[in-house]
Amino acid sequence: MKEKAWMVIPKELWESRKLAFSLARNDFKKKYAGSYLGTIWAFIQPVVTVFVYWFVFEKGLGKLPKTGGQESFVLYLVSGLVPWFFFSDALNGVTNALLDYIYLVKKVVFQISVLPLVKVLSAVFVHLFFLAFCLLLFFLYGYRPDLYTLQVLYYSAAMFLFVLALGYLTSAVDVFFRDLAQIIGIVLQVGIWFTPIMWRMETLDIPEFLVPIFKLNPMYYIVNGYREALLRKVWFFEHPGLTLYFWGLTVVLFVLGTTVFQKLKVHFADVL
Repeated sequence: MKEKAWMVIPKELWESRKLAFSLARNDFKKKYAGSYLGTIWAFIQPVVTVFVYWFVFEKGLGKLPKTGGQESFVLYLVSGLVPWFFFSDALNGVTNALLDYIYLVKKVVFQISVLPLVKVLSAVFVHLFFLAFCLLLFFLYGYRPDLYTLQVLYYSAAMFLFVLALGYLTSAVDVFFRDLAQIIGIVLQVGIWFTPIMWRMETLDIPEFLVPIFKLNPMYYIVNGYREALLRKVWFFEHPGLTLYFWGLTVVLFVLGTTVFQKLKVHFADVL
């Protein structure tokens, strides 16, 4: 019996795991090759972005967004931007994965199913640095690491699998519909404001029936999870409904994405 795509691709990824890590490391370095500061630029951009948002809201506007509770706005902001930066970087990269590696796609013996994984792994390098920066900032504000903090690893893994599942779909479609990358860029620009990164769901001035709709955004689960791990000390299993929804959506996207990827991959080399 022929194996399903969602069963074949995980096997291929496991068999090519060493190659994937090697390509991801090279992909990360290649982005900044030729510049004087090299890979340091990957870390400067997130830190500068955090500073700009903090300066605009606290110094420029003179009024901080309502975050609820007694949380410092900079900690509230950073704990939301850390996962968002990873999601944005990884989704942009994975969508263009096949286009960036045309020379590998056209090789008959190469497992092209590993390319989306390469792009997501490449984004992990920046995420790990920014996560370390986040934990250091929390430490300086008096928040000491504890068992709740370990949940950051869970939410990072959850986001990794979610964007990889989504990436198989977007990378396959992008080969035939090149406008998809531009559309995703716009969606991400809008998405950062529709995700509670600089505001809190409880303080949003909208009708009550719209709140569950906002929570359907899978990044709500991740962003809120980072804050509950670092700020509010809440376990992920205390939200069984949202947890089941997130993982159910991730599984559906993975099955759909890998199926579409497998069906279209025989045409990739011809189109590219």
